[in-house]
Amino acid sequence: MEKMLIKKTSLRAALGAIAIALLQPLPAAAAGGEHISIEKQRWSFSGFTGQYDKEQLQRGFRVYKDVCKACHGLKRIAFRNLVQPGGPEFDEAAVKALAASWDNKITDGPDEKGKMFERPAKLSDPILGPHKNENEARDTFNGALPPDLSIIVKARTIEPSAPWYTHIFLMARDILTGYQEAGADYLYALLMGYKDPPAGMQLGDGMSYKAAYPGHQIAMVQPIQPEGSVDYSKDDDGKPIANYAGPKMSMEQNARDVTAFLAWAADPSLNARKRIGWQVMLYLLVTTLLLYLAKKRIWARVGH
Repeated sequence: MEKMLIKKTSLRAALGAIAIALLQPLPAAAAGGEHISIEKQRWSFSGFTGQYDKEQLQRGFRVYKDVCKACHGLKRIAFRNLVQPGGPEFDEAAVKALAASWDNKITDGPDEKGKMFERPAKLSDPILGPHKNENEARDTFNGALPPDLSIIVKARTIEPSAPWYTHIFLMARDILTGYQEAGADYLYALLMGYKDPPAGMQLGDGMSYKAAYPGHQIAMVQPIQPEGSVDYSKDDDGKPIANYAGPKMSMEQNARDVTAFLAWAADPSLNARKRIGWQVMLYLLVTTLLLYLAKKRIWARVGH
């Protein structure tokens, strides 16, 4: 009897530990065995039915253009993608003008004389960063290479540090909730994680302290200022926008909007994919019901 009580107590303790692990925020592994807590964020595109918010994507692109473009490119995204449904859906004429005025020109050719030449970008051209090649970028940033941001949200994730025996439950939770936003959560935490280094910590030359980063040192300086870097209530020329009723400028809002935009850049077909997925599920459900009714009707008079 005593052994049975001990077994029941151990089982309850194990189940309790698993439940606690499931409720904890996802941590990210860091250097030296340290683990960094990355909290899940609420995104409009989360879950099975989530969709991108067009207005948020437009704000996010503005943050990319005004802040991130100075170092990073989007070479897997063309200007025409900014016009297509499911994305920011900017006006086509405005995007054509934007492409033509983009700082980094397109190398094209050869021309009739066999020489390469530079021309303004068109809708069909990729959104390039400020550097012509990796060596130029590394020379500019003291050896560090700013990554292309086209698929940065898919290229980054959160590595769980929970006990191994809870991983199957964590996986089941993510499957049941349709959780695919680990990269977005990580990127948002990265943008918001700039702090002063703790006492006694020596940073390397040109490095910034980063709370949500392995090793806590990153070559990227803080891109978004604590008070925010992009004021949505003003246009690109700094003039107030009449009857503006959107969100105010803040570091949190800028970081959230540019993260959503980069999530779209990494998965621009998400809206259509989820919509078609639900249509297919409804089709299969109706087909299954019709097949069942047909089977009942056909075999109703057959003796068993």
